[in-house]
Amino acid sequence: MADSHKEPVDPYMAPSAYASPATGSPFAAEGDATGGLIPYKNPQALIAYYLGLFSLFPILGFFLAVPAVILGIRGLAARQRNPVIKGSVHAWIGIIMGGMFTFLWGLAIFFLVLGIVAG
Repeated sequence: MADSHKEPVDPYMAPSAYASPATGSPFAAEGDATGGLIPYKNPQALIAYYLGLFSLFPILGFFLAVPAVILGIRGLAARQRNPVIKGSVHAWIGIIMGGMFTFLWGLAIFFLVLGIVAG
């Protein structure tokens, strides 16, 4: 049976000049835009990442690698306390590179001192 309460629709009517209201948000409800790829809310992880990268440089590398490990661990702890802040990958890169270059630069310094003493 046809519904007699419907208003007739004019197929030749111009579209409305007003936009329909938006429904929902295209972004995730969890967190905000500043906690995504670059962990602004986890500065310890970000600093550990950069210190780990800069520990590649000779002479300064040993002195940058040790804080990279420490800050990376603190960044992981901050991430574990509050998962919204992100930054675990940056923290892990800081820990791995910092640990690796602490060992390598420490070994280089050891052999340098050994060469000076022996030679």
